[in-house]
Amino acid sequence: MHEVITTLSAKRRERQIRYERNLLQELPIEALKKSFQSHFDSFRINGGARMEQSVEEGCYDVAIEAYLLGGHYSRFGYYGEPLEQAKKRCETELKHITDTLYNFWLYWTFGKDTMQESIYYTCEQFTDYWWTYGFKKGEQRRKLRLH
Repeated sequence: MHEVITTLSAKRRERQIRYERNLLQELPIEALKKSFQSHFDSFRINGGARMEQSVEEGCYDVAIEAYLLGGHYSRFGYYGEPLEQAKKRCETELKHITDTLYNFWLYWTFGKDTMQESIYYTCEQFTDYWWTYGFKKGEQRRKLRLH
């Protein structure tokens, strides 16, 4: 009889993937589209419909990352920590996600100086929105014992 030895880190990773999969099932695609439109509709991308679709999909990727990060940190909210305090725990990661989105937008808008501050502020709002959404969904799942 052969026993399979798994490491604690492998088990944790497996559990994390399962949790993220379940959390992603509750992410409505329509909400991603509406959020993209409401946040970034005022910015124009040069290059036509195909380029616009690429930018939109890139923003979806970032939204999903922020959503999963919020869901991950929702465990602190479940144990009574306020949302803002939990957000401070992952400030560096959230800023990295925001900066990634900002640089992505600078690339597609060709870094127009007049728009840079506006773009960053919008990127910050977008990632914050999705982090908060993930945090609340994760908290809900924990309260319903679906984690």
